[in-house]
Amino acid sequence: MHVSADSPVGAPGKPPPDPFALVRTRGYVGLLVMAAALGVPISAAAYGFLALVNELQPWTYTDLPKALGFQATPPWWPLPLLGVAGLLVGATIRYLPGIGGHKPAEGLSMAGAPKPLELPGIFLAAVASLALGAVIGPEAPLIALGSGAAVWLVRLVKPDLPERGGAVVGAAGSFAAVSTLLGSPITGAFLLMEASGIGGPMLGVVLVPGLLAAGIGSLVFVGLDNWTGLGTYSLALPEVPHADTPDVAEFGWALVIGLVAALVGTGIRRLALLAQPRVERRRVPATVLMGLVVAGLAIAYAEGTGKAATEVLYSGQTALGPLIANSAEYSVGTLTLLVACKGLAYCASLSAFRGGPIFPAMFLGAAGGIALSHLPGLGLTPAFAMGIGAMSVTMLGLPLTSVLLATLLLGSQGLTVMPLVIVTVVVAYVVSKRLSPPPTGGAQAPAHEGATAR
Repeated sequence: MHVSADSPVGAPGKPPPDPFALVRTRGYVGLLVMAAALGVPISAAAYGFLALVNELQPWTYTDLPKALGFQATPPWWPLPLLGVAGLLVGATIRYLPGIGGHKPAEGLSMAGAPKPLELPGIFLAAVASLALGAVIGPEAPLIALGSGAAVWLVRLVKPDLPERGGAVVGAAGSFAAVSTLLGSPITGAFLLMEASGIGGPMLGVVLVPGLLAAGIGSLVFVGLDNWTGLGTYSLALPEVPHADTPDVAEFGWALVIGLVAALVGTGIRRLALLAQPRVERRRVPATVLMGLVVAGLAIAYAEGTGKAATEVLYSGQTALGPLIANSAEYSVGTLTLLVACKGLAYCASLSAFRGGPIFPAMFLGAAGGIALSHLPGLGLTPAFAMGIGAMSVTMLGLPLTSVLLATLLLGSQGLTVMPLVIVTVVVAYVVSKRLSPPPTGGAQAPAHEGATAR
């Protein structure tokens, strides 16, 4: 029997399936139209989500104590704030469908669009975590909410939407939701592509509608910023110190920073994964306890350094700019304590709260890089960028996205330091993978988590 060299193994005489068949159909054109249409409401909803969190953070931390009669925020205020956060998040995960979204200690999850009944729980758990001080980012809830809302909206109009079409629509919703959060639609697109593991011809099939939705989403974000004046909520640094052309010494430091970040980040992640099943066994009280741990670490940092407790609390997204702009005001001891307290708070938050792992990892890497920049032969901007890239790849396992996060954030200076960031990211990626245990199929949630609708 003759088998053509072009025939797939096990299918003699049959041509291989055409991965672009969907693109050539009129249905794909309809998917593009859907993606463009979905970009507007999904990105507007994402903007509203970020605006809500951004308004709640100062209200709960600054305005509420004053309304209760305090002259300023008391030093102990993070304790009740994070206690309430733990109670709300724990109850949401325990009693609402969907366990509040994916578990951040396990990295970014691209397991598909959540069901409509799971969206309220994801929203509530994320808002309580982000607004009340947990060390967690907004990207994972936005990805899940954007994907789930997009599929739900399309199925309201087209109940017979096929599975492949639903995957494309869900991806477009995720693209629109994070269109400008990471600084540009391109960074968000690389994040979603790398995290989902889509490759080959199917990459383009999914990517085109996603980019279309992200582009429209970016325009919506800019338009809402101009209309409301609230901001774009995009990762950005207003000013970046000049970086000289890398030299041999800085390439040596790239190896060191990659190794150190891999050790620190792997320790954070493994400790969070160790604590996670223990939290799940007693979900509500354990989440409250983890909230109090985060609060205690923030108070310890504030009392030990005279700096604000909010530098330990929250995701760190808006704190990156002030951190590098005011780096001269931080001693090596203060930066070391900041990394220690925020790293442990990050670990506790990963094990119990709901959100994404990106922004706290970036902040930790940035603070560690600034601390190391006091050593000879290492400039501030290269150290800042290498720290971000190394810690990001350790926590996310996404090398391309980590390089982009660390370099595009720095604007023109990012091109100068990119070779250093690449070396650091490669070292951190390889070392962290060597330190991580092989996958065992993933831990299952306890029976009481993930209540289903009746």
